[in-house]
Amino acid sequence: MRKSRLSLFKSTSMLISVVGIIMIISTIIVVAYVGYSAVSNGITNEISSGTQYDELAELRTSYNNLTAKFDSIKATYYAGGPDDVKVYNDARIELSRADSAIQNVQSALDAGKPSNEVDSRIDFAKEKLKTANQAYNEL
Repeated sequence: MRKSRLSLFKSTSMLISVVGIIMIISTIIVVAYVGYSAVSNGITNEISSGTQYDELAELRTSYNNLTAKFDSIKATYYAGGPDDVKVYNDARIELSRADSAIQNVQSALDAGKPSNEVDSRIDFAKEKLKTANQAYNEL
């Protein structure tokens, strides 16, 4: 009777030790995976963020060039009648909308918004800049 209890105790303690070791190993694996995912996402976000800053710089350059074009023809339209001024101001409003969209992209980048949200704002800013360019071409 004594040997059977001792044998039962040995097998039970061995089972508990093995289960404990398995739990420790699985915990280490889970923590390593979560850590790897966090680091990987951080690197990916920084890479896409760098690309997004490059696109923002391109948008700002295009906006500044278009603003210079608008400023160069401003005197011509303001010298004309009220209808000319209204046409110019309507086109200039499109340029202001493009500037607002570009500032929206900047604020999303500064706030650390997710990459897909920043990309959608960049696309919207590109559309507004294209609309402003078309408004300029129609002048």
